[in-house]
Amino acid sequence: MTTVVLADDEALLRKALASLLPLEGEITVLAEAEDGEAAVEATLRHQPDVLVIDLEMPGVDGLGAVAQIRRTRPDQVILMLTRHAKPGVLRKALKLGVQGFVSKSAEPAHITSVIRTLHEGKRWIDPDVSALAVVDDCPLTERELDVLRVTGDGYSVADIAKQLHLAEGTVRNYLSNAMQKTQTRTRHEAARYAREHDWL
Repeated sequence: MTTVVLADDEALLRKALASLLPLEGEITVLAEAEDGEAAVEATLRHQPDVLVIDLEMPGVDGLGAVAQIRRTRPDQVILMLTRHAKPGVLRKALKLGVQGFVSKSAEPAHITSVIRTLHEGKRWIDPDVSALAVVDDCPLTERELDVLRVTGDGYSVADIAKQLHLAEGTVRNYLSNAMQKTQTRTRHEAARYAREHDWL
């Protein structure tokens, strides 16, 4: 029997999976979570074999939740559900040790078999997800993407520095490199450009 925590802000999809997964195989859903914070809390409390988590969620998103969970449960097995995996996001998730990626449009039977695969210690990335991730034309470094991601949230250079534990001068350097590479005039334009090109 494989135990699972399900985290997805789309109630309909989450409830459907919660009722269908046990029918497809020997799976017990221990808890459901409707956002990233609840996902962290439920995972740490229930310690499931596999956490099935949506990438895009309000507040703390899937990646943010995974990063928090990793601090306490470094070996937690994680399956990420995604509609459109951007190359940068997929890279970041793999760096965080996410073992599996499945498209949100997948059949419950497929999701069940992937949960089993991950529980056996293997990895799984849906072909359509990995195809998207391979197309990577992003000239920006991970750190440049990090500062643009926080810039997009409207923070000042001082705030960005504090949030990413960097010196303000370092943040300015990353921002000016990003602006040069994207040929934009302001950091907000650079962040918008990166978003439009699916780099963030």
